[in-house]
Amino acid sequence: MEKEENQNITSTDQSQEVENAEKNTNEEINKIQPQSDVFSSDEKGKIKEPTPEERITELEDKIARTFAEMENQRRRFEKEKVDAFEYGGYSFAKEALNLIDNLERSKHVLESDDKLKETEALKKTLEHLDIIKKDLISIFEKNNIKPINSLNQKLDPNFHQAMIEIEDDTKEPGTIIQEIQKGFTIKDRLLRPSLVGVSKKISKKDEKNDKNQENLKDK
Repeated sequence: MEKEENQNITSTDQSQEVENAEKNTNEEINKIQPQSDVFSSDEKGKIKEPTPEERITELEDKIARTFAEMENQRRRFEKEKVDAFEYGGYSFAKEALNLIDNLERSKHVLESDDKLKETEALKKTLEHLDIIKKDLISIFEKNNIKPINSLNQKLDPNFHQAMIEIEDDTKEPGTIIQEIQKGFTIKDRLLRPSLVGVSKKISKKDEKNDKNQENLKDK
C-alpha cells in the first residue's frame, strides 16, 4: 500500500511539474507578445503621415519629372528624325566614293602604260576621265558631300589618317605632303578620312651621312 501511495504521489508531482512548466512557458510567451505589440505600435507611431501640402509638393515633383522626361524623349525623337533625313544616304554616299577611287586608279594605270605615253588617245581618255570626276564631285557637293583639303595642311586626326612619314626639312613636322586617298565629309560628319603622308625632320644620322658624302666629293 505504501508503495502504491508513493507511486501516486510521484505521478501527481510529475503532473504538477508538467503543468507548472506549461504555465511558465505560456506566461513567458504572453510577456513577449505584448512587448512585440508595444514595439510595433511605437514604430508605427514614429512614421509621420505626410501633410496635404507635402503630398501636393510630392505630386508636383513627380509631374515635373514626368514632363521633363517626355520633353527629353521628344527632343531625341526630333534629332533622330533630322539625322535620318540629313544622313539617310550616308551608306550610299560612302559606297559611291568607290567611283572616284576607280577613276583615279584607271587614270594612274593609263598614265603608267609606256605604250600610251604622249599619245593623242591617252590625252583624250584622260580628259574624259577628268570630266567624269568633276561631274561626280559636283553631284556630291550638291548633296553636301565635300572633299577634305589635305595637301600642305597640318595633320588633323579628325579628318586625316597618317599612313607614312616622309623626311622633309622644308616643311614643318606634321605637314601633309602626300595624299594617298582623298577623304570626304557629308554635312558636318566624316564620311571617310584622307589617307596621307606627313613630313618629319631628317634624322641626325642621315644628316651626318649627307655631310660625309659631300666631304668625299670635295676631296
